[in-house]
Amino acid sequence: METEAAEVPPSGAEAEAGLSCFSFNQDRTSLAIGTKTGYRLFSLSSVEQLDQVHESSEIPDVYIVERLFSSSLVVVVSHTKPRQMNVYHFKKGTEICNYSYSSNILSIRLNRQRLLVCLEESIYIHNIKDMKLLKTILDIPVNPTGLCALSINHSNSYLAYPGSLTTGEIVLYDGNTLKTVCTIPAHDGPLAAITFNSVGSKLASASEKGTVIRVFSVPEGQKLYEFRRGMKRYVNINSLVFSMDSQFLCASSNTETVHIFKLDHLTSSGPEEPSTWSGYMGKMFMAATNYLPSQVSDMMNQDRAFATVRLNFSGQKNICTLSTIQKLPRLLVISSDGRLYIYNLDPQDGGECILIKTHSLLGSGKTEENKENDLRPSLPQSYAATVARPGTTSLSSTVPGYSEDGGALRGEVIPEHEFATGPVCLDDENEFPPIILCRGSQKGKTKQS
Repeated sequence: METEAAEVPPSGAEAEAGLSCFSFNQDRTSLAIGTKTGYRLFSLSSVEQLDQVHESSEIPDVYIVERLFSSSLVVVVSHTKPRQMNVYHFKKGTEICNYSYSSNILSIRLNRQRLLVCLEESIYIHNIKDMKLLKTILDIPVNPTGLCALSINHSNSYLAYPGSLTTGEIVLYDGNTLKTVCTIPAHDGPLAAITFNSVGSKLASASEKGTVIRVFSVPEGQKLYEFRRGMKRYVNINSLVFSMDSQFLCASSNTETVHIFKLDHLTSSGPEEPSTWSGYMGKMFMAATNYLPSQVSDMMNQDRAFATVRLNFSGQKNICTLSTIQKLPRLLVISSDGRLYIYNLDPQDGGECILIKTHSLLGSGKTEENKENDLRPSLPQSYAATVARPGTTSLSSTVPGYSEDGGALRGEVIPEHEFATGPVCLDDENEFPPIILCRGSQKGKTKQS
């Protein structure tokens, strides 16, 4: 998954609390939650204090909310209009645009180059700088959970999605060239989770069985690592995520255990001799696997968890992430009952992670000043200083959907995004993605192709 997001169908006590979805942003510096009454954004700059950055009640019953890094761009989808994607500049309270689609939106992924909208049988790729629809990937296998992943590195903008409903095949697609790169036969059973590392050079996956997690090279699709999270029982993988430095991979499920794996045994491939007895024995053991049947060898090469967490709950929807907060590595877990758990992770010795703080995400605290920008130099007003100006150009109600693989040729029509203030493009470096109007009566407008 760009598995740091989770839709939670509200029921029972959760419906009362109103927590319906939760997600971390791309660099794990903030988190977002959707509720029955709207959505909230929080900063993750401190362990002890959870700062609420923004709260909105304009759209009720939110089930998708995604923030673009630490910018003011946030994408929201509501159960009241599940086919409509709303894009906001939340600091200005301005709607940038909204798009409607032919069926319910299941997931949204974004980086600084692309915005993906995943439906059950198609994926729409938008250019985030002007929200133009670049590509419609049609005829994908039925994808009822909207499983897809997008690299957060915009210059290495790969995306991945299931290539089969019955097997664990992954389609790797280049979001910049808009072409399929390869297909990866990752698992025997259907996929449950897929995620890229921060630079888009590795792709991790898990199947619905949840027992084995594999890591592949990108774009080659070669298997690099295989981790076994357990053999006793099948589990539902809730989230799968790399640390920002790609040294660790974290998996959470519907059980009480979170597993953290270390990706280090391929980094030292040099000829140097091991300096310790255990290192020597390890080298001999690895050499011995060359003479064993392949199935036995594979089992021996599967690494178990480097570190674990025992949650005080099980059976609840949750997502996890690995982040650096106040210069130390932390494991963060959000549960569907509206709690954020912060654990210390020992990057040298691993072992059991220690719970150091629990925050409630559903308290009625006052919106606090955004701490994310405290250390940044003050910047000139941008990114919606002009968005707030009304556009004067009237827009048509529909435009043909552009698609190299046949969307436009088949006559597919995508409803025009009904911009609140006129079309936008993003080209101001002061805040990403900063926004200026592309059409209208303002001077120096950017030409749109």
